[in-house]
Amino acid sequence: MARNGIAVLGLVMASMLMVVPFGEAITCGQVVSTLAPCLGYLTQNGAVTAPCCGAVKALAANSAPNKRTICGCLKGIYASNSAINLNNANALPSKCGVNVPYKIDPSTDCSKIQ
Repeated sequence: MARNGIAVLGLVMASMLMVVPFGEAITCGQVVSTLAPCLGYLTQNGAVTAPCCGAVKALAANSAPNKRTICGCLKGIYASNSAINLNNANALPSKCGVNVPYKIDPSTDCSKIQ
């Protein structure tokens, strides 16, 4: 049983790392679906799971233009979902060992992200 769980987790992680083929633009739909494993933490202080951290790492590994798009998507997600805890959103990258060079905040200027 544990072996099946590990296999499923591996497949989930691998699929998250392939969210956007190299060189292609990311969409907000992809950002939302990629971050789905993080919803419990973002809205209810749930656990930060391995699939969630895999999603965060996959999004952080994008090109500068995609990072600007991701930033805008995150701002839009926060603006449209009052259940998301902004403090949790900002803590999530560090909990996953990822450096995000901007604050997830409605006032962030995403056009300046490198």
